[in-house]
Amino acid sequence: MPSAAGDQPHLFSPIEIGSVTLKNRILVSPMCQYSSEDGFASDWHLVHLGSRAIGGAALVFTEATAVEARGRISPLDLGIWKDEHVPMLARIAGFLKEHGAAPGIQLAHAGRKGSTQTPWLGGRQILAQDGGWQAVAPTAVPFRSGDASPAALTRDGIQAVIEAFVRAVRRSRAAGFRVIEIHGAHGYLIHEFLSPLSNQRDDEYGGSFENRIRFLCETVQAVRAEWPAPQPLFVRISASDWVPGGWSIEDSVRLAQRLKELGVDLIDCSSGGNALQQQIPLGPGYQVPFARRIKQEAGIRTGAVGMITEAQQANEIIRRKDADVVLLAREMLRDPYFPLRAARLLEGKADPPVQYARAW
Repeated sequence: MPSAAGDQPHLFSPIEIGSVTLKNRILVSPMCQYSSEDGFASDWHLVHLGSRAIGGAALVFTEATAVEARGRISPLDLGIWKDEHVPMLARIAGFLKEHGAAPGIQLAHAGRKGSTQTPWLGGRQILAQDGGWQAVAPTAVPFRSGDASPAALTRDGIQAVIEAFVRAVRRSRAAGFRVIEIHGAHGYLIHEFLSPLSNQRDDEYGGSFENRIRFLCETVQAVRAEWPAPQPLFVRISASDWVPGGWSIEDSVRLAQRLKELGVDLIDCSSGGNALQQQIPLGPGYQVPFARRIKQEAGIRTGAVGMITEAQQANEIIRRKDADVVLLAREMLRDPYFPLRAARLLEGKADPPVQYARAW
């Protein structure tokens, strides 16, 4: 039902994050499309992302965008490792801005989970002789038993990856993106360094909590030097491995406190992805408690993501101050116009593009 007079939906209150003002609290979460050739964005990405801007989202993120060719999950992943990728990304970012959404890009490196088939082809590892590539990781331990081992990054290799993130930031600026998110979740390279399940190094990048967070912290510092405040910087983390002895919510709170000191504006709170033995209690809003605890204990803005599918549910997350924004993924695949529908349900009105006004 529409809100009573004087009780405006919290979901549709604007929020300022650094230099960007979001018109509401609904963000489109990064969602891999596996529809690129050699990392290039295409008309698919323009239509896919653009329709979510037309649908009323305040911020639309690209999918995980690889900072190196070997940092892709699959050969069909989006990339930003060369200047030639920029023009189409710029066209997309411009379209998003034109239609009222802040354009965001998630910068990523797949680590040991790279060089795999697309999910609808089974997601198995592609060996080098079959067109794949040598994946890298903190430690030479594969994600799945039976897979070829990744190469353990040397210190110089770690610095090369950090520099790849910096170059990707420069290209992101050239393309016109307004928000950058560093992907540190779901068992990809940064998460692999964070978690003791995947990081068995005995140098300054492994062992203790301080050592395991070093790679992410150095990446954030390098990115912030190239993308200074007040330009918004998010970091997505897996708040828990959901495995005893793995990365925990307590670790995430400590990490968030450190990232706040380094100039991160918001923690995007996901979970899992680093171990096949994870036990995740799936259910509506199952990751919201992570966003709430990190927000309260680390004193940093957070985003809630995961099985958020209803307008009232999303509004309650914001009203209760469990998180500052909600990020929708699968629900946005089902309904690109979720924000317009939510506005009509909560406010009794919607503000569609003039071309669509007669339908509302």
